[in-house]
Amino acid sequence: MDEIWAPQACTLPTADRPFRVAEFDRLFADHLRRAERVDPQTLDLTLGPDSRATVANLTARETECCSFFTFTLSEHTGDLRLRVAVPTTHTAVLDGLTNRLPR
Repeated sequence: MDEIWAPQACTLPTADRPFRVAEFDRLFADHLRRAERVDPQTLDLTLGPDSRATVANLTARETECCSFFTFTLSEHTGDLRLRVAVPTTHTAVLDGLTNRLPR
């Protein structure tokens, strides 16, 4: 996401990282309804149903540059559920993403 916590494995050019962070920030600001840190490697997000195209596009592009992410999108009672998982070696990246969530 940004240089402070983006791992060496991230192939997104450094100059593009602030734009990607801004995309996640916008997704959270516009669509996030609930977030739960299930465990150190897993974050569950509940998003509004109108976010499907944005979420699908953003997570596909994020997976291309940071292949260690696992994004699982599902529907539940009209909302979208996005599970974000990382291996143990990348919990700091998930910590960084979690810290971007609105409080």
